[in-house]
Amino acid sequence: MSSLTTNKTLLVVTGPTAVGKTEITTLMARRLQTHIISADARQFYREMKIGTAFPDDKTLATVPHHFIGQLSMHEYYNAAVFEKEALSLLEALFLQHDMVILTGGSGLYIDTLCHGIDTMPDHDEEARKKTQALYHDQGIAGLRSLLRQFDPEYYERADKANHKRLMRALEVCFATGQPYSSYRQAVIKERPFRIRYIVLNRPRHELFDRINTRVDEMLSDGLIEEAIGLFRFRHLNALNTVGYKEIFAWLANRLTLQTAVEKIKTNTRRYAKRQLTWFARYKDAAWFNPDEFENIMDWVDNDS
Repeated sequence: MSSLTTNKTLLVVTGPTAVGKTEITTLMARRLQTHIISADARQFYREMKIGTAFPDDKTLATVPHHFIGQLSMHEYYNAAVFEKEALSLLEALFLQHDMVILTGGSGLYIDTLCHGIDTMPDHDEEARKKTQALYHDQGIAGLRSLLRQFDPEYYERADKANHKRLMRALEVCFATGQPYSSYRQAVIKERPFRIRYIVLNRPRHELFDRINTRVDEMLSDGLIEEAIGLFRFRHLNALNTVGYKEIFAWLANRLTLQTAVEKIKTNTRRYAKRQLTWFARYKDAAWFNPDEFENIMDWVDNDS
């Protein structure tokens, strides 16, 4: 990126799922007359609108949004590609705007855009299939066991509840014959723009109520019908996510529909807890309840 962006600000507005990021960032973007870049990895895929809580058409028409529905779930995509594309977009946006909003709940994608990502080997289809087969046959326990054998250094600090991270690490091990940790140098890249963080949160009971209500609304909006249409593609990595995998289990007669719905709510609440743990690492972040819009804007104005 050029030096023209050195007096510009990327305002990161994040928080757990269902906290209200879409509503508040839309209001903020209107006030600031700027654009929104999405860092919600689940909303990249155009076929998954209901299960990933796409912003509605009215919201998308209110302010310009980027990285929402730009991909097909059949396309391979990762954080490194997002970093390159989002930086290029920011360079263009900063020519017209002093501040751009980055929002979403995917901590890896936020961190990648803000601080860079280690250079990893190119995607290897054979290694990916091997890892997927391992997960299918042995579950997350099999991933943990093999990763501990191949790369004990990374295993000690890995999120052992996140099967996608474990699978990615094993893919690199299979493809290169080298430990995944050998490619992780943790070098922070300097960006030619300021980065400011806001984390949105609510009281736990309120957040969980909102999660439960959102799931009910997704069902009313047609989540089951959407999942039925996607069932034959359930092997795709994009669909291995909360909301779809539980409905797929019901369609495969492994769960009752009632149990599947309860699991969606439970697994979404667990995901929200993991997100909050991730965002707690943002030491310079300002934390707000989304209902404090004017306080948030005062903080933005005073910090500019």
